[in-house]
Amino acid sequence: MRILQISSAKTFGGGERHFVDLCRELTARGHEVFVALRPTNEWQDRLDFLPPENFLYVSIRNSFGMFSAKRIGRFIDQHKIDIVHAHVARDYLAASVAVRTARSAKLILTRHVVFPMKPFHRFALTNVSAVIGVSPAVSKQLLKIFQPPKVHTIANGIAFSDAANDARAVAADFRAFHGIPPEAPLVVTLGELIPLKGQRDLVLAANEVIKKMAAAHFVIAGKDNSLDQRFRRELKRLVRVFGIETSFTWLDWLDDIRPLMAAADLFVSPSHSESFGLAMLDAMALGTPVIATETDGAKHLITGTGALVPIRDPIKLAEKIVWFLEAPSERERLANAQQLNARQNYGLSAMVDATVELYGKVLSEQFI
Repeated sequence: MRILQISSAKTFGGGERHFVDLCRELTARGHEVFVALRPTNEWQDRLDFLPPENFLYVSIRNSFGMFSAKRIGRFIDQHKIDIVHAHVARDYLAASVAVRTARSAKLILTRHVVFPMKPFHRFALTNVSAVIGVSPAVSKQLLKIFQPPKVHTIANGIAFSDAANDARAVAADFRAFHGIPPEAPLVVTLGELIPLKGQRDLVLAANEVIKKMAAAHFVIAGKDNSLDQRFRRELKRLVRVFGIETSFTWLDWLDDIRPLMAAADLFVSPSHSESFGLAMLDAMALGTPVIATETDGAKHLITGTGALVPIRDPIKLAEKIVWFLEAPSERERLANAQQLNARQNYGLSAMVDATVELYGKVLSEQFI
């Protein structure tokens, strides 16, 4: 198949990682993959396995990118594209118009967030052949716009590393490099620094944890992609107000999260909304126990383990952190159960298998 993947995202996050992983695996399976990206994107180097001629640069600034739609349509015709697959909401309408113009390809959308789509999409996207939700909660929202035969749930998947390494040595090196005491209970989180991800709640919870466990240390990893980095400054200011600066380490985006996870005693997802939660899945797969707020994504990934707390409740979050830090056997039980769940149900191969199967059904007009 000849597949055009479209994303106008500027910065790299969970949705873009999904995009890159999908493109890489499709290419490895012998499909010809093309990509349409915004010219100012900051992550195309992660697609270096694709030849330069397979890239199209278009500026889709909003849902009505008609000029871009014409360029995409010409690209579809020029390269005889079979499937057009769009991943960002503002790209959907331009992709729809492009496919209507080209008339030679089928359109598939993936929805990576749980927020409702706009009512006008019900009428503007009638030529969509299939739409993918990355979790049941996302698919539930999609059913408000699209008819059931068009909606398909395909969970995110990740590649599992079986490379042998000494986790204790990696953990010790990470702690030493960042000046974290070897015996300090270590709590980490990873995600873009925005209010929705709940890092403010984690700082509030950390202040309570440190009152009971003075040696506890916290790592907040992630970038503030805003121009003024106001939220990052706000978080650091809050830590200073509490007088707990020495208990925090701040890291930017990590391409290799294995040392962080090896060093951690707990991974925390304090988010206010998660459609899926790739960072949680990464931690689970690497054997780091995860506790999380009761977002749709967390409830889908983490079941029956007593590791969930209410959203926007730093006190409950602090209590859960302390409980697990004081119970190493329970942490081990939690980590083992979550790792088994991740590896049995959320592999990259299974995600791509389901996506390729859907492509084939769309092209043969077999809808389920």
